[in-house]
Amino acid sequence: QKRYIVTFWGIETSFGKYLGSFNVPQALVTLAYDGRRSAYFRKELLNALRIIDGGHISADRMKGSWAGAMGQSQFMPSSFLNYAEDWDGDGRRDIWGTTADVFASTANYLAKAGWRDDMTWGREVRIPSDLVISNIGATKLSSSKKRLTLPDWQKAGVRNKDGSALPTRPLRARLVLPDGIGGRAFLVYSNFDSILRWNRSNYYAIAVGSLSDTLR
Repeated sequence: QKRYIVTFWGIETSFGKYLGSFNVPQALVTLAYDGRRSAYFRKELLNALRIIDGGHISADRMKGSWAGAMGQSQFMPSSFLNYAEDWDGDGRRDIWGTTADVFASTANYLAKAGWRDDMTWGREVRIPSDLVISNIGATKLSSSKKRLTLPDWQKAGVRNKDGSALPTRPLRARLVLPDGIGGRAFLVYSNFDSILRWNRSNYYAIAVGSLSDTLR
């Protein structure tokens, strides 16, 4: 689904305009000596060196964030090695300067995270005031673990944000309350969890989903 790929591109680097100005190997060397996550960043440093050794980018052009996220898709080096694609067939997985490689790499990441092209990410909903949150496994600050079909949520009194009935398709969804009880509510599908594989923040995943909806 192209709209999601464009949304990730826009959120991460403003459509390729802002990749970060830090030299990634140098940033990772610094972070590798930070005791909080030194083992993780040492591994990422070695992965960055493998990318350079593979001829995908030169050390001086390997630019990214202060934490080592690289290119237009802001992949960490390990994500690059696992998911980056050479879509144009030039022998390099160029997520810095080749848009086709950027899009293909994002699509590959989502596919391997379990993305389903036959469904969307979720929907904002209204929940009734008498919905027993504890019965559906929700926490005060995060989300529910229990998945119910949309018809089951309909029976529980949940409606679309505009008050209309939920779809009758038996998709399984869970409830996410990003702002806690009394705030916004979302029913999310498995694609939402695929987005969380990219970034574990509910707010990030909701932003991706909501922005992608504007591109329909």
